[in-house]
Amino acid sequence: MTAPLTLSLPEARRFHCKAVLLSARVPDVAAALRHHGYIQIDPINVCGRMQDLILRNRVQGYREGDLFRFLHGSEKARLPTEERQAFEHHLPHTHILVALPLEAWPYLLATMRHRTGTDSTWSGKLDDRESKLAGRILAEMAERGPLASDDVDDDQRSHHGWGSQATLAKATLQKLFFHGRVMIARREGIRRLYDLTERVIPSSVLSQSEPDAVAIRRWSVLQKLRQRRLVPLTRQEVPVVEDLVQPIKVADGPLWYCLREDLPLLESLDEGDRLPTLLAPLDPLIYDRKVTRQLWDFDYTWEVYTPAVKRVRGYYALPLLSNLEIAGHVDPKANRQERRLEVMNRTVRRGHKASGAVKELAKFLGLKTS
Repeated sequence: MTAPLTLSLPEARRFHCKAVLLSARVPDVAAALRHHGYIQIDPINVCGRMQDLILRNRVQGYREGDLFRFLHGSEKARLPTEERQAFEHHLPHTHILVALPLEAWPYLLATMRHRTGTDSTWSGKLDDRESKLAGRILAEMAERGPLASDDVDDDQRSHHGWGSQATLAKATLQKLFFHGRVMIARREGIRRLYDLTERVIPSSVLSQSEPDAVAIRRWSVLQKLRQRRLVPLTRQEVPVVEDLVQPIKVADGPLWYCLREDLPLLESLDEGDRLPTLLAPLDPLIYDRKVTRQLWDFDYTWEVYTPAVKRVRGYYALPLLSNLEIAGHVDPKANRQERRLEVMNRTVRRGHKASGAVKELAKFLGLKTS
């Protein structure tokens, strides 16, 4: 293993910002996706959806919904199968929905196959009722084209923890998606329309052979590195990517790793002031809480799933990146009816201001500030 590089705290912070594309925007969604390996998707829309909040700071001229238009085309003009460059699916062994480039497809196959035999109400094997309905859904899909769960003429309810409003059709389609038998073909808002996999993923991709376990493991570790760019690796992970990584030490902190391809960034670290920016709650810069705490001196938790009485910053608080500090947070809420962006709560360290970043977010959302 190459000897560790030692960086000062300011150098490491500048490097991290540059490596995760927060210092200079790339020209399009495709470039951002290639760089990060995947973009996380989430349906919650308080002040913009997660994927849009991540990409607005990285892609020139990015607009709300551009990721879905890149994936599927517009609602009126579906992207032809052979023109697709990416797709939606879950990261292996997780329920995290992301956008992935087409080259990721073969690395998901083993997990898809494994899910078909596991006991999981969300993503596992089909029960008897689901299996029977799946046959009818697939036949109808083959004849009619893309279907949402509410397009399926079936009034049965799911019995597996989906809530009182969950239909068996929704549960079945979701499992078929986890198994790779259907894919999200397009969206109407956040409404998913599924189609047969061979109508969504190009044939040239579907014909590729499944990688072996070693190659899949290497790909998985590389995804972690591509996504966050400066990360801790376990003793089991380091040997898998040893030829591609550089160990990094920041002062007396723990050993972290970056991709060797990012090392040229150290030769041109910008020392100028940085305009304050509101980060997405799951932004790659802050996704790893240990790195965020140790490198950025910011202990951050996304509190969407935290009970209200236990929240510290707010339901959808956005961290504020200002110069070389994460200097606090703003908890904004989009009032679409009155076309205003309201700030529910904010805490910003002395010497830093969030007003410009709030106005920038409001402009992106097509809103005014209160």
